[in-house]
Amino acid sequence: MPLHHLTAVDDERLDDYVRLTDVALRSKHEPARGMYIAESSTVIRRAVAAGHRPRSLLMAERWLPDLADLIEEVGAGRDGDVPVFVAEPALLEEITGFHLHRGALAAMHRPPLASVHDLLSGVRDGAGARRVAVLEDVVDHTNVGAAFRSAAALGVDAVLVTPRCADPLYRRSVRVSMGTVFQVPWTRIDPWPEGIATLRAEGFVTAALALSEEAVTLDELAADPPERLVLVLGTEGDGLRRATVEGADTVVRIPMAGGVDSLNVAAAAAVAFWATRVASS
Repeated sequence: MPLHHLTAVDDERLDDYVRLTDVALRSKHEPARGMYIAESSTVIRRAVAAGHRPRSLLMAERWLPDLADLIEEVGAGRDGDVPVFVAEPALLEEITGFHLHRGALAAMHRPPLASVHDLLSGVRDGAGARRVAVLEDVVDHTNVGAAFRSAAALGVDAVLVTPRCADPLYRRSVRVSMGTVFQVPWTRIDPWPEGIATLRAEGFVTAALALSEEAVTLDELAADPPERLVLVLGTEGDGLRRATVEGADTVVRIPMAGGVDSLNVAAAAAVAFWATRVASS
């Protein structure tokens, strides 16, 4: 287990961890380098359990005893020893841009994304997906992470994210999801909304959640759900694109009261996942 005690910020071995609070930079930087950041000992353990491989770990020295078993496990990985960087809390904050109080960070190798066909056909022990969520252009990492957590909790088989959707492996998405982004199979569907035709060819009925006079209620959909269902949820504020709504097989709305016309996308996802889960259980 190679331990490296840090004394300065300007160490090229720390490039993976520098300026972690710069969302715009990291959102482009991490996928391009084939890596992502896992934050907290719980998330790192879930990532490793899912088969993801660490490039390195970064932590305060006081966390070494608590993470000794994990460090030993990843240090004996197939790529050889994984470096563990240790520093005082003040230096860690200078490196990353925030106070590191969740145990540790790990720079992880980003696994390659599966094709849509391979992903959908490979879940349920090869029987194929029955319920799938599409996140269209959801740009807030918190909402992406929350949607994944609901998907995991409520039995959604897979999640597809459109090209402009926020990265599910960005550290805030991972943290909010409580590591369930490693549990729920996902990939990007590109192009979109042309990908609706791909989903139809795979045998899915596509239901767009949107405000429309022609929309059926979620209760109606849940009362007689298709065997294979895709629930499409749109970006914050604007919702789904018109082309997506027009291309979907059906449009669905969640009945509202109290003068409220819609829910936050993460809340809407949880409601839709629950309603269709009850109907199919």
